[in-house]
Amino acid sequence: MNPINFLSQADNHPIFTFIDHELMEETNLANQIKIFDNELHASDFIKLNANKRELLPDIILLDINRPAMDGWQFLDEYMEIKHSLEKKIKIYLVTSYIPPHEMARIDIINEVSDFVIKSITKQLFEKIVKTLDAKLNSLNKI
Repeated sequence: MNPINFLSQADNHPIFTFIDHELMEETNLANQIKIFDNELHASDFIKLNANKRELLPDIILLDINRPAMDGWQFLDEYMEIKHSLEKKIKIYLVTSYIPPHEMARIDIINEVSDFVIKSITKQLFEKIVKTLDAKLNSLNKI
């Protein structure tokens, strides 16, 4: 399995981000991991680098419930700019709890690959990267 080039995580909970970062680094499946302390900073970063393919993340781990900008607001902005981005970004929603009405919302947003219950495990991260790797390999065969 090939490592992904760049992963970003938008979450302002320092304990979760520290644990997640350490676990993801141990897998050696991401060449670069960038943590944003909120979704607003992640959104600004993506807008700033929209035409710089090498600076855009391959995967975003996005916390849903945040004070400055929540994951839903991030997704609204992302859907407005996604066509101007130099690469398609896989987005995984990360949360400790998803109410049933939000599950239905996730199902209708194509930009969301899946959701993850906090905290990330090595096995889960490996599965996410393996899924992306398989999709990239199938596209290269076409």
